[in-house]
Amino acid sequence: MLDADVASATLGITVSEAKDGRAVARMRVTERMVNGHGIAHGGYVFLFADTTFAAACNSHGPVTVAAGADISFVASARLGDELVATAEERTRYGRNGIYDVTVQRETPRGREVIAEFRGRSRTVGKI
Repeated sequence: MLDADVASATLGITVSEAKDGRAVARMRVTERMVNGHGIAHGGYVFLFADTTFAAACNSHGPVTVAAGADISFVASARLGDELVATAEERTRYGRNGIYDVTVQRETPRGREVIAEFRGRSRTVGKI
């Protein structure tokens, strides 16, 4: 799935882990991602979290898509920030799942939370 994801590849998103309902991804905030306020556009942060969510919920094998998602922006990401997203499966029931994704910024003092994302999945392929 990720090999064919042109949108995520174009943004430089890399997924370093995707197994057992968990995924970890990275993305650097570039000039093209910054809005008129000089901060990362929320749509890019959402897309980054959504890609990580997709990697986690598809790690079980069957084709799985988003049934819905929401995001809470905690802090602003800025030009040059290295972001790390970690997706964790909370539950799967029937063909549905719930996943939480934390987006963080790498800093010399450690990681700082940028956003919290909750995704709801639906398996559409064979279980």
